[in-house]
Amino acid sequence: MIGLGIAYELAKRGGSVTVFDAREPGRGASWAGAGMLAPFSEEVEDDAMLALCAASLAAYPDFVAELAERTGIDAHLRCEGTLHVARDARVYADLSARVARIRTRGGDARMLDRSALLAREPMLANDCLGALEIANEAQVDNRLLGRALLAACADLGVRIVRESGDVRLDADDRRVRGVQTTRGFTAAGVVVNAAGAWAAQLAGVPAHARVPVRPIAGEMLAIAVPRMLSRALVWTHDVYLVPRSDGRMLVGATVRDRGFDVRVTAVGVARLLAAALAVAPVLGDFAVAETWAGLRPGSHDGRPYLGTTALEGYVVATGHYRNGILLAPITARAIAELILREHASVSLAAFDPARAQESAQTLANVVA
Repeated sequence: MIGLGIAYELAKRGGSVTVFDAREPGRGASWAGAGMLAPFSEEVEDDAMLALCAASLAAYPDFVAELAERTGIDAHLRCEGTLHVARDARVYADLSARVARIRTRGGDARMLDRSALLAREPMLANDCLGALEIANEAQVDNRLLGRALLAACADLGVRIVRESGDVRLDADDRRVRGVQTTRGFTAAGVVVNAAGAWAAQLAGVPAHARVPVRPIAGEMLAIAVPRMLSRALVWTHDVYLVPRSDGRMLVGATVRDRGFDVRVTAVGVARLLAAALAVAPVLGDFAVAETWAGLRPGSHDGRPYLGTTALEGYVVATGHYRNGILLAPITARAIAELILREHASVSLAAFDPARAQESAQTLANVVA
C-alpha cells in the first residue's frame, strides 16, 4: 500500500515511476490487514506520530474518492466509529478514565451505557456493561484500496514489474544508480524502499543507510455473517471485530514476534475465536470463511522511517507497524513532495531514518 501510494502520487506529479515487487503488488501486509483507521484506539502516545496519523485520517475521504473517480473501484470507507466494550466494572472504569485524555488529543470520545450500546450493536453479549465510543475513527476495505491504487498507477502509466524475483539496490558508497533484478538493471536517480517487513533485507544497501525493520506476524480470520450485522469497529482487550460491507466480519489479530513465519496456527485461531465469541456470542452460528497471516514492519522506536538517507538518492518509507494502511495517504504525499522538492505539507523530521543509526551508535557507546 505504501509503495503503490507513493508511485501514484509521483506519477500524478509527472514522475516516471517503476514499481518492483518480488511477489504481487498489494498482497503483503496491505492485503492481510483489517483496514482500521483508528489512531486513538491504538493509543498512540507519541505526539509526532499521532499528528501524522490524524493528518492521514483527515486525508482519507478525498483519497478514496479520488481513486474511485479515477478507477471506478470504491474502497468502502466507513466512518462509523469504534466501540471499546467493557464486560466488567474495572474495564468500564478504565475506559471512562480515558475519555478526557482522548478528547484532548483530538478524539471524539464519550461513554455509552449498556442500553445505548446494545441498541447500537445488538449482536453484542448481554453482559456488556457499556463502551467507550470514539466517533471520529473509521475503516476502509484495504484489499479494495490496494486494487484501486494498482489500477490508478496503471492508468497513470506506472510500470509494474510483478514477481520480479530478488531485488537489489545498485549503488556505490555515495549514491544510488538504480535497481537490479533477475530480469536486468533499471537505472534510477531515486530509489524508494517501501518493502515493509522486508525493508531491512534489501540487498545492496550500504550499512550506513540501512534501517532496522523487523517482521511482526499477525494472524486473522473472517466469519461470514449477514450484511449489516454490525456497523462500528468493536474492540476489547483481546480482540477487534471489523464489519465489512460484503458480509464478512474480520477478527484480529495476534501479535507474534517470530521472524518471517506467516503460518496460521491452531492456537492463534482458537484465541481469536474465543475472544470474539465472548463479546459477540451470535458469531458462533456462522461459518469461518477465511484465515490468514501477514507481517507488520516494526521499527526500533514505534515510528516509521520516512525520508532520505545518508546514501544520495536512496529514500525509505517503511516501519509503519500497525498503522500502514492508516498512514498510506500522508506517507505517499509526503514522500512525493520530498522527492520532487515540492513544498512540504507535513514535516517528516521526527521520522528521519538517520535516527536509527544514531540510536545504534548511542547503544554502542553505552555498551562500550
